[in-house]
Amino acid sequence: MADGTDQPTVASLRRALRRAADGRALDPDEAAALLAARGEFLDELLAVAGRIRDAGLADAGRPGVVTFSKKVFVPLTRLCRDRCHYCTFATVPHRLPAAYLERDEVLAIAAAGAVQGCKEALFTLGDRPEERWPQARQWLTERGFDSTLDYVRACAIAVLEETGLLPHLNPGVLSWAELQRLKPVAPSMGMMLETTATRLWSEPGGPHYGSPDKEPAVRLRVLADAGRVGVPFTTGILIGIGETPAERVDSIFAIRRSAREYGHIQEVIVQNFRAKPDTAMRGMPDAELHELAATVAVARILLGPGARIQAPPNLIEGEYDLLLRAGIDDWGGVSPVTPDHVNPERPWPHLDELAARTAAAGFTLRERLTVYPEYVRRADPWLDPRLAAHVAALADPATGLAVESARPVGRPWQEPDDAFVPGGRTDLHATIDTVGRSADRRGDFDSVYGDWAEVGAQIPTAAPASATELRAGLRLAADDPAALLESRHEAAALALFAADGAALDELCRIADDVRRHAVGDDVTYVVNRNINFSNVCYVGCRFCAFAQRERDADAYRLSVAQVADRAEQAWAAGATEVCMQGGIDPKLPVTAYADLVRAIKARVPGMHVHAYSPMEIVTGAAKAGVSVRDWLTELRDAGLDTIPGTAAEILDDEVRWVLTKGKLPAATWVEVVGTAHELGIRSSSTMMYGHVDHPRQWLGHFRVLAGLQDRTGGFTEFVALPFVHTNAPIYLAGIARPGPTWRENRVVHAMARLLLHGRIDNIQCSWVKLGDSGTAELLRSGCNDLGGTLMEETISRMAGSDHGSARTVAQLERIAAAAGRRARPRTTVYGYAG
Repeated sequence: MADGTDQPTVASLRRALRRAADGRALDPDEAAALLAARGEFLDELLAVAGRIRDAGLADAGRPGVVTFSKKVFVPLTRLCRDRCHYCTFATVPHRLPAAYLERDEVLAIAAAGAVQGCKEALFTLGDRPEERWPQARQWLTERGFDSTLDYVRACAIAVLEETGLLPHLNPGVLSWAELQRLKPVAPSMGMMLETTATRLWSEPGGPHYGSPDKEPAVRLRVLADAGRVGVPFTTGILIGIGETPAERVDSIFAIRRSAREYGHIQEVIVQNFRAKPDTAMRGMPDAELHELAATVAVARILLGPGARIQAPPNLIEGEYDLLLRAGIDDWGGVSPVTPDHVNPERPWPHLDELAARTAAAGFTLRERLTVYPEYVRRADPWLDPRLAAHVAALADPATGLAVESARPVGRPWQEPDDAFVPGGRTDLHATIDTVGRSADRRGDFDSVYGDWAEVGAQIPTAAPASATELRAGLRLAADDPAALLESRHEAAALALFAADGAALDELCRIADDVRRHAVGDDVTYVVNRNINFSNVCYVGCRFCAFAQRERDADAYRLSVAQVADRAEQAWAAGATEVCMQGGIDPKLPVTAYADLVRAIKARVPGMHVHAYSPMEIVTGAAKAGVSVRDWLTELRDAGLDTIPGTAAEILDDEVRWVLTKGKLPAATWVEVVGTAHELGIRSSSTMMYGHVDHPRQWLGHFRVLAGLQDRTGGFTEFVALPFVHTNAPIYLAGIARPGPTWRENRVVHAMARLLLHGRIDNIQCSWVKLGDSGTAELLRSGCNDLGGTLMEETISRMAGSDHGSARTVAQLERIAAAAGRRARPRTTVYGYAG
């Protein structure tokens, strides 16, 4: 059955069934074989799947409960840029009274649902219709919206505020940034994967041919991005559209991988194709119901007891018992008010009938919300604080299910006044050097980072560099160092990254000569103070030991006044800069970022505010519902001077998603930093190395930085950041290596000087991560800057760095003297100070 088209033998079916019944992991061939089970084999398969489902419901604390969501269907627009060959929902402009429903029409649907006790507003719409249909673009422009997604967001807020229904958004393919922007207005979102069979999209005549948003790789990226953003997400497969059994199984495995890595797949729909008139696939046979049941059962076995699996009840010809035996535990959304606009010819069952048919099979029907109970009960990081009151008004706090008698009422969509409460271990900046951290890991270590085995399987590998290119690389480094970034010299650059022994000594000598010619012999530093205003964060970066849950012993939040106090203390101690960053705290008010800057400037007008990583900026902009440019403009007007170029780690998404889980993609980092530069807000640049990365990715990272610097000229320095492994989750899980070797530290700093020559003059080495003697050595390997006095430092110290949290000016001068150089103070942007 290698190609998934041959019928399995009786022996292979028996073997696969036996392994499934014994709880053994199935491989793709075994799973595909089970799809062909019929007769007594199908009965046995359904029994195995049913037992797995029952165990999962008992584990969840609701044995025998099958759920549904009482909803209204909001067909916001039936225009779409795709051309799926089986779809009757999407149409053309002249067949519609208007390109979109008006806001008042949306609210009328939601209000009618609220009267009937519905709690979900399912927004269904075509993908980006304005990119295909001028009528859609005109409609949006006339009403002041830049895109369909802007209008979706506005309508979702209106539904929350005026009716209290909970939006579930199905706007199709979304980027990481778009998911960030929509998360605050919807407790859940969704997009059907449908299939991973690329040929059904790429080959003429395929059901998805001519539909850019149906490319499987694109849709898999959406699933992953939803997990990275922390969105409770519904997905599923569509069976019977021409896929082979092997392709169908591959789709289920793909969903499982995403669910294991991020824990965000709240529901998997297994939907059977039903042919519709007036479509290109009207002559295609419907997916047969026993085929659907077998697929549901295989999905249950592969996805496990914790998965929530649904089959739409209006597409199963009354075979409720069959699907319940197959292992479903949810009937999806059912509406007493609106039709199924995607399948209008097949009405939803009445709720009384659904309850009776469910009871006849031995189960109890219970209402849930659009967001599943597990995410309701956990709340952080899944639900934005602005949605908390809306969800709490409709949810049973004990079970997370809906309170069936509750009636939605409109509530303000705003941050709770008491959500962000300063307190916790606010002396961590001082006691980290004396008492240390409370434990080596945060309390949700086993869940927040995803399935470690799935993460480890994705670590990229690199081909070894060619030693024959080393001599050529050293010649080029001496004669034209920046040319090493060019693709034609890639082999030489990679050979230099592998340099050791005498060749490494020569590389460092060349780098130091280049440094001397570029910036002279002075070693610079800034008198500054770090202020980390909160370490509460649920992004789940796998390298980060700083982030804590709200209830962890080491968690803390500073008030605006406390931050201003620390800035004033720093000024009194001679500081000219505060470097301010924090965790992505879901309860931090959206106004806090600008408020913190204003407070510092009000207290110490002359203090340079160097604040907010690109991740903080893009998150703040998304929460505020404005563009990154507008958000940065507001911060600049509040007094922000420069930003740190942190959150870069490695600007290669292949390694980035292993390392960071939920942090912004590389392209978004570039967009944020480039926008800051365009607004006159300069930044540093950074690279964290020595974890799950390799030299080819380092080279790519330097190319990204060089390209951005060529465009904007906004980088003030480059800071190489060795990975501190001791308490890093990804190291504790046995996946990352224990930081870079000393050889790698030398080569990265030297190569930074060479690769960025003529673009970024200042190369900084971090005494926090390298120690004093290591820093002095790297000052002889191309570096010219020591960073700052810091006064406090918790991020590296929480990770396990043992080089302290502060240095005096005299100590920095001694480091420079150990390298045979003179130290002098500088400003943040490398002007002369003092």
